[in-house]
Amino acid sequence: MAPPAQSQRSPSPSQPSGKGEVSDLKSQLRQLAGSRAPGVDDSKRDLFKKVISYMTVGIDVSSVFGEMVMCSATSDIVLKKMCYLYVGNYAKVNPDLALLTINFLQRDCKDEDPMIRGLALRSLCSLRVANLVEYLVGPLGSSLKDSNSYVRMVAVIGVLKLYHISAATCIDADFPAMLKHLLLNDPDTQVIANCLATLQEIWTLEASISEEASREREALISKPIIYYFLNRMKEFSEWAQSLVLELVAKYVPSDSNEIFDIMNLLEDRLQHANGAVVLATIKLFLQLTLSMTDVHQQVYERIKAPLLTLVSSGSPEQSFAVLSHLHLLVMRAPILFSSDYKHFYCQYNEPFYVKKLKLEMLTAVANESNTYEIVTELCEYAANVDIPMARESIRAVGKIALQQYDVNAIVDRLLQFLEMEKDYVTAETLVLVKDLLRKYPQWSQDCIAVVGNISSNNVQEPKAKAALIWMLGEYSQDMHDAPYILESLIENWEDEHSSEVRLHLLTAVMKCFFKRPPETQKALGDALAAGLADFHQDVHDRALLYYRLLQYNVTVAERVVNPPKQAVSVFADTQSSEIKDRIFDEFNSLSVVYQKPSYMFTDKEHRGPFEFSDELGNLSIGVDAADTVVPAQQVDANDKDLLLSTSEKEDGRALSSNGTAYSAPLYDAPASVPASQIQSDLVNLTSGLPGHMPAASLAIDDLLGLGLSVTAAPAPAPSPPSLSLNPKAVLDPGTFQQKWRQLPISLTQEFSVSPQGIAALISPQALLRHMQGDSVHCIASGGQSPNFKFFFFAQKAEESSNFLVECIINTSTAKAHVKIKADDQSMSQTFSTLFQSALSKFGVQ
Repeated sequence: MAPPAQSQRSPSPSQPSGKGEVSDLKSQLRQLAGSRAPGVDDSKRDLFKKVISYMTVGIDVSSVFGEMVMCSATSDIVLKKMCYLYVGNYAKVNPDLALLTINFLQRDCKDEDPMIRGLALRSLCSLRVANLVEYLVGPLGSSLKDSNSYVRMVAVIGVLKLYHISAATCIDADFPAMLKHLLLNDPDTQVIANCLATLQEIWTLEASISEEASREREALISKPIIYYFLNRMKEFSEWAQSLVLELVAKYVPSDSNEIFDIMNLLEDRLQHANGAVVLATIKLFLQLTLSMTDVHQQVYERIKAPLLTLVSSGSPEQSFAVLSHLHLLVMRAPILFSSDYKHFYCQYNEPFYVKKLKLEMLTAVANESNTYEIVTELCEYAANVDIPMARESIRAVGKIALQQYDVNAIVDRLLQFLEMEKDYVTAETLVLVKDLLRKYPQWSQDCIAVVGNISSNNVQEPKAKAALIWMLGEYSQDMHDAPYILESLIENWEDEHSSEVRLHLLTAVMKCFFKRPPETQKALGDALAAGLADFHQDVHDRALLYYRLLQYNVTVAERVVNPPKQAVSVFADTQSSEIKDRIFDEFNSLSVVYQKPSYMFTDKEHRGPFEFSDELGNLSIGVDAADTVVPAQQVDANDKDLLLSTSEKEDGRALSSNGTAYSAPLYDAPASVPASQIQSDLVNLTSGLPGHMPAASLAIDDLLGLGLSVTAAPAPAPSPPSLSLNPKAVLDPGTFQQKWRQLPISLTQEFSVSPQGIAALISPQALLRHMQGDSVHCIASGGQSPNFKFFFFAQKAEESSNFLVECIINTSTAKAHVKIKADDQSMSQTFSTLFQSALSKFGVQ
């Protein structure tokens, strides 16, 4: 049943239907403010709950601020908590209201109940109003000396809040010295832990401007303080233990005896139930023994059991975090974990991300003694109904085959996968068989005998089809039907949308031609003709290269395209050893989970050119005359499509674009080079060509036999339509943002940018000046090579009708992806033509 119309819905009992209910709340709170009748606290609770409920759903109840403060004069701690929540919410957005709360919060800081004292101090420090810092110093100073540990604990964190509001006030009040005294003398371990966290942050920030702070920070990792913490370790909470262990990891012991003393003190922490404590202890042990090879190996043996226990207990999320650290250790010392491979077998109820990590670990620990058992287990996973899991399992088998010594049984298992008649299994296996043949050419007879029975029509995935085509070309002398299979694939050239497959097809048919010329001559002619007419630049260029090589000398062409090959000994690793060492240094952090050093996901310059925020941000535009350039701010904007990898982009493109990089030059001939022309040339080539280069003056198109001019005339830029724009247009930044959110996308197009324009984009400001000359103004820009993002706006000359444009220019593909939003939707196409005309002239004029 459809929901009722908005106007017919009855108001929720938890929401006021109008301002009258807020006024009623205000009057009721005022009546109860001074009342001491029995049960008044219960009535206040109901009213406070209503106020908090309204505030939570976004209704402005700031008008009852005074009444809420007056009603807070009670010993009921529940009322106090709700009042502090209300006060903290509105004090941040209205500092004037915060002044009204100072007196009653300072009064509550002296209450007899330590819970109220602590809550009041926490609320007072949470106001975060710079003008009120003078009111924080007194309550903080007295609370740091309070007899109750809860109040002291809150006061320590309050000092850190004060530091972030006004660092000078915090330092002048000598709070760091008071915290250091508490750190070494307070009986409560939670107060000590808070002092440690606060002092570390303050002194780290102050160290760059104060030598004293730098010395104090170094004093934290002195031997007396470290041993003081270690001796009280068991008294700390789990969070505090992790904090202390991180501090101890920065300490440098004087000799090996001190290292063993520390490890003996912390030995029992490896048995802790909390994973954070265990991982922090492991990090400490590994760092302490880095220079002691034998002991370091013993540490690996010692930490295996705690880690494996944590993996098998707890939530899948915790298991994944622990497994990520175990994965890092396995990659550094696989032989030490080779006997524990059964712990990495996948359970049926585990999520896929845990299973995938376990498969990587099984691949790493596989050796001569356990390969058979591991591959047998992985083959069971390959028959799994979970397709992603089956794919990963097959890849794991292939990786083991590429790194092991005895691959007989593994190759047999892989070839059995091809007989399962499942498309995804066949696809993954073909890719792996290709890699196997590159490393183990001696297995070609067995592999080709099975691969030859696979119909190319049953292989649809681009990578798998490319692998099959590679084998058809590489081993065409052993596959009887190879020329005819390639010929059928060439006949369906127009239906093949993957440029990777078309590139492999060109190379394969060339190799087949050198081995079986009579049967492949026609197919090669058709392939070269189709390749020269292909609009993907790489395909076009490769076909042109092969055609020219064949015209020059067939023998030379064979040496270039099909030289004798050596077996591949080692496949490239995706991560350098330096990166792996950096990740190991950041053990027990997100770097291990992400499998990349922290700078790659925290430093903006390493996030890639497409890490933009969701909003345009604070933009400023100029109101100067058209002859002055408005400097575009660097802005961030979110475009999830740009996060796709190159291969994902190619697969996701529309069929019309075919995943092109940029269009190859088009000729006026129907198919660039007729197939009959190339085939007649190939007949002559089989009898040999003169072994010398053509004359240098010979035009490229004459070499192809096209009979055309050397240089194709560029397509004329579209003429600007009849639309006049305001050269001095001005748009308020807030209006731009609002319109961009509200207006629908009128038009999405992709334009080509001239090579001169791409070269001129070395300075993006040049594009801003150029577009402003055509009355199209840039309000913001962002990104870096190869992707630049610009936001433009324009206005009609005769009326205040706006056009908003998002333009993403990829310098590697020479394409501009444009989204247009307009107040007048009917003029979108006309403006698009004008915008394209202006962009096409960039760098040319």
